Amino acid sequence: MAKNRICLWYDKDAEDAARFYAATFLNSAVGRIYHAPSDNHSTKAGEVIMVEFTIAGIPCIGLNGGSAFKHNEAFSFQIATDDQEETDRYWNAIVDNGGQESECGWCKDKWSVSWQITPRVLMEAMAAGGNEAKRAFDVMMTMQKIDIATIEAARRG
Repeated sequence: MAKNRICLWYDKDAEDAARFYAATFLNSAVGRIYHAPSDNHSTKAGEVIMVEFTIAGIPCIGLNGGSAFKHNEAFSFQIATDDQEETDRYWNAIVDNGGQESECGWCKDKWSVSWQITPRVLMEAMAAGGNEAKRAFDVMMTMQKIDIATIEAARRG
């Protein structure tokens, strides 16, 4: 068991979510699956109550806790991408699997977990500061999925 890990609350689909993440992101896997030892407010005895998994090397646990709490944008996973192909692959996997597009590289999966699919070139532009950062930021603010060629053009001015 990891010393520190992220716990994500699901209504009843923690195992499905974990399997999707493991199939979608490199360095991801489903680990131990726990079953409820008895009936409780969210699961019946024998149903999946928790799932251990990793997403891009980050240890997580999914808890089937019922419908009391919902995910929101105050928490998101940020996935750094190296090129447009990788950006498109992750974005499309999330959005095309029942997810939802948002702004500035953000999207939500079908369980309402927020994701930032962020090309490294965008973060490099922001780190450069000054006019380069402003140009890249301003063009990013007009996008949903990040277009790397447009960010690179904005960096150059």
